[in-house]
Amino acid sequence: MANTNNISGEFNTEISDVVSVHRKKAGKEGKIPSIIFDSSNKKYTLEKVQNSAPQQQEPSEFSLSKPSSKSRPRFLRRSGQQKCGSCPDRLSNIKKSVQALDSDSTEVESSTDEEERWKDVARAAEIPADYYNIQKLVKFIKAGNQTATIVSLCCLRDYDLTTQINQFAIQDIGGLEVMVNILECNDAKCRLGALSVLADISLNIDIRKTIVDLDGIPLIIDILNSSMKDLKTVAAETLANVAKVRLARKYVRVCGGIPKLVDLLDIKLQILKTPREELTAEEIENLNQARAGARALWSLSDSRHNKELMRKSGIVPLMARLLKSCHIDVVIPIMGTIQKCASEPKFQLAITTEGMIADIVNHLNSTNLDLKKEGSSAIYKCAFDKTTRDLVREAGGLEPLVAIVKDRNVRDNKPLLIGATGAIWMCAASPDNVRKFDNLRTVNHLVTLLNDESDDVLTNVVGAIAECVRFQNNREVLRNANGLPALVCLLNSSHAPLLENLAKALKECAQDIPSMRILEELDAVRLIWSLLKNTNSRVQAFAAYAICPCVQNANDSGDLVRSLVGAMELVVGLLKSKDVLVLSAVCAAIATIAKDNTNVAILTDLKVIYKLANLVNTTDDLLRANLAAAIASCATFGNNTQELGRLRTVTPIVTYMTSEDPEVHRTTAMALEKLSMDPQNCITMHQSGVVPFLLECVGSTNKELQLAAAGCLRNIRELALRAEEYLLKIDDD
Repeated sequence: MANTNNISGEFNTEISDVVSVHRKKAGKEGKIPSIIFDSSNKKYTLEKVQNSAPQQQEPSEFSLSKPSSKSRPRFLRRSGQQKCGSCPDRLSNIKKSVQALDSDSTEVESSTDEEERWKDVARAAEIPADYYNIQKLVKFIKAGNQTATIVSLCCLRDYDLTTQINQFAIQDIGGLEVMVNILECNDAKCRLGALSVLADISLNIDIRKTIVDLDGIPLIIDILNSSMKDLKTVAAETLANVAKVRLARKYVRVCGGIPKLVDLLDIKLQILKTPREELTAEEIENLNQARAGARALWSLSDSRHNKELMRKSGIVPLMARLLKSCHIDVVIPIMGTIQKCASEPKFQLAITTEGMIADIVNHLNSTNLDLKKEGSSAIYKCAFDKTTRDLVREAGGLEPLVAIVKDRNVRDNKPLLIGATGAIWMCAASPDNVRKFDNLRTVNHLVTLLNDESDDVLTNVVGAIAECVRFQNNREVLRNANGLPALVCLLNSSHAPLLENLAKALKECAQDIPSMRILEELDAVRLIWSLLKNTNSRVQAFAAYAICPCVQNANDSGDLVRSLVGAMELVVGLLKSKDVLVLSAVCAAIATIAKDNTNVAILTDLKVIYKLANLVNTTDDLLRANLAAAIASCATFGNNTQELGRLRTVTPIVTYMTSEDPEVHRTTAMALEKLSMDPQNCITMHQSGVVPFLLECVGSTNKELQLAAAGCLRNIRELALRAEEYLLKIDDD
């Protein structure tokens, strides 16, 4: 049987150097004659292991039960009073404190019913001979002396412990408890052997949970204090597997394991840049130790609290150093750690300031798909910042991202595709990047992905298209690439982030008249309007924003809106929303719809004036701007101007002029001009001190603002003149 575990070196153990035996059992010299056991020697047999174990303690052939603590060797007994050096009172206090903490993980692993059924089928299948041989070895470990334990562990590692049936063999006979117990002994070879076994079998999710339940985490963390590099390496490899369980991640944090794992990453840059075949044995040990630490921290970075503790422990400069490595097996886990940590704002800033972006981009040109996946995902999470987006472009990162999207061979690799399309989406927020994407014909390549079956891929693709079509040339490219029908077809999806991005994309496309004609033919306006019924507030908001250019550029906007049954009732009903973004978007839609006289009459019948009046005391500038525009559109119909004055909306609207947003000034001046047509409103405005603000707006460079402010001043001045004339007549009389 081939030895598949190459984590640590061979166990070359001279028994005379390992264990002293009582004189009654070992003769006059008190020691067993010197014999060397080598795990590479295939002459190991169960009989030899059995002969090395005390005969009186040999377990029954048919007994699979765990022997009592009295029958086990002393160095295998678990003491209730024994404490871990790194975390005292771990057996009870830590477990209670960890379980009391709330979950902060983004990944929770659990056995599903399907896994349980599969496991039962696997157990019911024909059991190979290795199953029973492994169980015999575990029994010898339980009942044997220290020598038999070492030899049995050597034999056990000759089996392929990554297979499910061999893992069952150890678990079924209680071998996990034995392996965890061995971690408490003082013999380094025993601990190394037990850890090597645990590192292999902890690939099984049930075994991970069992190790946590057996309080194995504090013991493994305590081993990280050892001076033996191979022992620390295997301990970190074991933690990398076990830490995929949520509770294990908390144990590691509470027991102080994160700073110790971060210390494992401290390796010389020269070793990282030298090919493995040119390294010395000691340098290879250091490299393996750094790789194991990176893998463990990769698993631990699923927890938000762990990520913060890793940052405080000084992981950022170490990650920047490891990224420069030429060893792919080191770069992949550290890149995975970076992409998970990049979701935190503090890490995003640190990644940029430490100059990691250039190294991340450099690894995008690798042939390793896992490395590409982690690198593109890291850019996806970091590129919210304009500085980072510029750094990606300057480092030449846009070309490999587009190359991934173009490559049809990676279409089945969804995580890679999600990372690449997400990175393109984020980078496209910068106009300079969009121009670069235009040269790479990115929109055409993105259109080919609109038939993908993954919602996450589609969300990123549509988001990237939405950013690109902000520019007129890309609207034409999308239309010529036949992308509009594909976008409209996706409106039937139920994935909220996808619908949000679709609304953004179609809003931009509707501003192009030829594209709007296509959208009308595809009945896209009705589908967009139906998104207002969605329960997600962001979908509602961006759907309302998309309605604005659709109505504005339609052939007959009035008939289009009225042809949709219940459309205006739905819009007015959303004015009851508690979400400011929804309210702002709906007000913008009302401002556009109300430009048609018939539509504004219907809106008035739906009591839209009263609902708008309830919102005038807002302090949000976006809502102020769109609310003022909606009031300006609705005020001129019937007696709405007088009604708005009676509802005491004039004074709050005047206060909008104190805002620093020019758009708020523009729409507020338009609303005040309409409201000033009522004399009583003019008096209220004058008393509220609106004149100085209007005089300042008359000098603006915005023509709409100039005209609206001048019109409002004219109405106020006309009222004042009429009042003067009236007073003069009274004096004359």
